[in-house]
Amino acid sequence: MAADYYAILGVRRDASQEEIKKAFRRLARELHPDVNPDPKTQERFKEINTAYEVLSDPQKKQMYDLGGDPMSGAASAGAGAGFGGAGFGNFSDIMDAFFGAASQRGPKSRTRRGQDAMIRLEIDLNEAAFGTTKDIQVDTATVCGTCNGEGAAPGTSAQTCDMCRGRGEVSQVTRSFLGQVMTSRPCPQCQGFGTVVPTPCPECAGDGRVRTRRTLTVKIPAGVDNGTRIQLAGEGEVGPGGGPAGDLYVEIREKPHAVFQRRGDDLHCTVTVPMTAAALGTKVPLETLDGMEEVDIRPGTQSGQSIPLHGRGVSHLRSNGRGDLVVHVEVQTPSKLDPEQEELLRRLAKLRGEERPMGQFQPGQQGLFSRLKDAFNGR
Repeated sequence: MAADYYAILGVRRDASQEEIKKAFRRLARELHPDVNPDPKTQERFKEINTAYEVLSDPQKKQMYDLGGDPMSGAASAGAGAGFGGAGFGNFSDIMDAFFGAASQRGPKSRTRRGQDAMIRLEIDLNEAAFGTTKDIQVDTATVCGTCNGEGAAPGTSAQTCDMCRGRGEVSQVTRSFLGQVMTSRPCPQCQGFGTVVPTPCPECAGDGRVRTRRTLTVKIPAGVDNGTRIQLAGEGEVGPGGGPAGDLYVEIREKPHAVFQRRGDDLHCTVTVPMTAAALGTKVPLETLDGMEEVDIRPGTQSGQSIPLHGRGVSHLRSNGRGDLVVHVEVQTPSKLDPEQEELLRRLAKLRGEERPMGQFQPGQQGLFSRLKDAFNGR
């Protein structure tokens, strides 16, 4: 009388193939001799392998469900011939129980997706602020025009591998303390593809792709910054065998500007004016990204003050509007005076009562690192 294979695996009689496989994997992890070397456990391990061999095979399962025992008589002899009489399932299923995923079987495709590619593109501040269009040259793999990605010379084609008969893998029986175990590995003749190319294409040497220099037009949106990447879908490397192309990424590098320093979407610059201009006020011409404008230096402007020009910065990348242009004022004190200039300043100092000023003292400004040091020290 046949053993109750459903009970051995702990599944219902109407269990699906997926449920049967999950039950086998779970038990195999618990009872494998490498995990539990107890002799009784080894016998139990053989039982679950026999049960899985029957229930995972549609023909054997049908025979068993009709009341027969596919593992007795001729069927048992056939099983013993392949698996040392122990009724073991395919070794890859046992490996699946430990590594958690079914191994890929059968021939692998010669056609695979290509890799992504990246190039760097330098643009100036004006182009980054307002956007532009650039033509770039890229060296990437494209489909071979001679074989159209097939890899075989014109007039020939790939042929079924005579070693693995198109399966892409070969099997080998090895002996262990559990008996004979069948393992599979990629076919060494066709490298797992199931086919061989007797006469490779002379242009691409059988790869199905060649390297070509192409010119692409890239639209640079307004507001890009250093490190911004623009994705060009399908413009990367064509895959082996003429497979789908990967993507091309264009990474932006912004050239330094002679006058402006960019901080986010704001622009900053420094204007140096004489002491008299800061005291009396003046207008200073400045070439902005939008053209020539005058910066209004109001009377009494102090060194270190900033004058914002709203909406004169860089465009926001993903929204409307622009940043600001911030002009920092630096007041220049004359270091040399002729006698007449010195006399005029002395008269001005006398009129303002500043001949012997007392000065105003306050705590000195700390640098960034000094402030951080004090913060860590709890000051």
